[in-house]
Amino acid sequence: MPVALGPRGRRRTRAAEARRWVLPVLVLLLLAPPLLGGALVVAIYRQARLDQARPVDAIVVLGTTQYNGRPSPTLRARLDRALLAYEDGNAPLVVTTGGKQEGDQFTEAEAGRDYLAERGVPESAILMETGGSDSWQSMRAVAAILEQRSLDRVLLVSDGFHLFRLKLMARDLGLDAYGAPADDSPIRQGGPAEFSYVVREAGGVVVHLWSSRR
Repeated sequence: MPVALGPRGRRRTRAAEARRWVLPVLVLLLLAPPLLGGALVVAIYRQARLDQARPVDAIVVLGTTQYNGRPSPTLRARLDRALLAYEDGNAPLVVTTGGKQEGDQFTEAEAGRDYLAERGVPESAILMETGGSDSWQSMRAVAAILEQRSLDRVLLVSDGFHLFRLKLMARDLGLDAYGAPADDSPIRQGGPAEFSYVVREAGGVVVHLWSSRR
């Protein structure tokens, strides 16, 4: 026959039950951030090694440093990958992106356009986004440019570590996006610099998720 507990006994029982949950909850709180961070880093690495080139409406090249109209090695690698995608017939349009720093005579987008035009891409097939000073600004402007033409399928070209965040931005802007890494970039896959960029990108993803959902 069960023994009835008095108020003190019931309090002890509830306290014991609470203690049973305290340790698992504390462990979960301690482990969740590194586990989620690790999963995000893995996702960025996986996307960096995934070439999703396919027929789309436009190829979008993310800008980076240029020197008085001459693309830096990193930008040149991105443009070469976009050129290959264009020559393979993946899209009839290429969008170059990126503004300019104070004192520059050329925007990153203009440097990209000239580079592609010199290699046979008709200027009529090149659109430019010239005002962006970061990835989000450029992607928003690209989405607006393409919306005017009722286009929404894009192949994003950048360094591999950059693609996970870019695709996230594109999705938030209503674009159907795929990624193509610039494999010849000076920031080599598996090289010593890649990890630091991946960690920075993981932080950028968190910031974007936080700011875009506020």
